[in-house]
Amino acid sequence: MMRLGFALLIMTLLAGCERARQDMYDQPRYKPYAASRMFEDGASARTAPEGTQPRARGAFAGSSGGRLGTQAVETDIIAERAQANPYPVDMALLRRGQERFTIYCMPCHSPAGDGDGLVVRRGFPPPPSYHQDRLRNASDRHIYDVIKNGYGVMVPYADRVEPADRWAIVAYIRALQLSQHAPVARLPEADRSRLAAIEAGRFEVVPAPGAIAQPNQQQATPPESLALPPPPSNGAAQAGPTSQPALQSMPGRTPPALAAPLRQRVGTPPQSQPGPQTGMPSGRETGS
Repeated sequence: MMRLGFALLIMTLLAGCERARQDMYDQPRYKPYAASRMFEDGASARTAPEGTQPRARGAFAGSSGGRLGTQAVETDIIAERAQANPYPVDMALLRRGQERFTIYCMPCHSPAGDGDGLVVRRGFPPPPSYHQDRLRNASDRHIYDVIKNGYGVMVPYADRVEPADRWAIVAYIRALQLSQHAPVARLPEADRSRLAAIEAGRFEVVPAPGAIAQPNQQQATPPESLALPPPPSNGAAQAGPTSQPALQSMPGRTPPALAAPLRQRVGTPPQSQPGPQTGMPSGRETGS
């Protein structure tokens, strides 16, 4: 009889332990962005204290322990500490930089980087051209910091562009600068001969189809999205693309192709009515 009573007692205790363990999962909690009377601003979500360092981030950072998101944080730390581009400048990096540049930079800076983007054409203050001597001679880290912290009327993009992608944009901006200021001596022999023939008047320049940008048609289909691998731990850029394995693509992150030209999607504001972007009347009404 005592054994039966002891067994019943053990079973009761075990059942209580299981219930207590389940209560740890079902304990009272706030859903994200739910209201709360506990704080003066009425929000349950709190800003992390200044100086808080992330341990993990990404889609798996919320898993048990967050161990699956620690590599992304380590990659961010290496990229953030680098004073020069820690990635090998190859086509994979340039394509990634072009994609991020098209999304975040091109509306103001334009596809050529001369500061004549669509937003500027609608009245926003123009950014400086990447092709001026000051920015051509600026360090890679300066461009990286401007992307991160903003400059003048440009807002910071630290919360939208992760550190690795900032370096990809820097590499693409350098490619844009080189496209307008490439030394003749660095061109292939065939291109140098073609330039000499053009200067001598023996060669007619015929632009390739689609080479000349048309107004309000700057947006092109972004290239395939590519994910960047962690840079070398020593922070030094590698010399050639053959020393680094090919970057792995990230499914699901390729932006869709545009269904119609930008003019058809945005439209041109009528001259007699306020524009949809600025709300300002046209120049004919103001007399400007």
